[in-house]
Amino acid sequence: MIKVLAVCGNGMGTSLVIKMKVKQFLDKQGINASMESCSLGEAGGYMNQGVNIVLCSKNLVSNLHAPEGVHVIGLVNLMSAKEFGPQIMNVVNEHFPGEMGK
Repeated sequence: MIKVLAVCGNGMGTSLVIKMKVKQFLDKQGINASMESCSLGEAGGYMNQGVNIVLCSKNLVSNLHAPEGVHVIGLVNLMSAKEFGPQIMNVVNEHFPGEMGK
């Protein structure tokens, strides 16, 4: 199972909406994934718990200190499956192909 984390500045609204939209997208693609959402300040704790992919605004990427093996995707339009979909699929196809079709 792929663990995906949605991060926003405060962890209140944006990350929750991203979490729902991305989970819906992953389910449609048949990708076995779990989703969490949090604030920027909480992200480090989640990344140390085995998160595989982190989604956040491009302006937050430089503030994340992701361990090796954690794939950070910076987005301009956080709500657009047309933007996050291809980027997630690139990471999944390259690093987690065994999680597709489950």
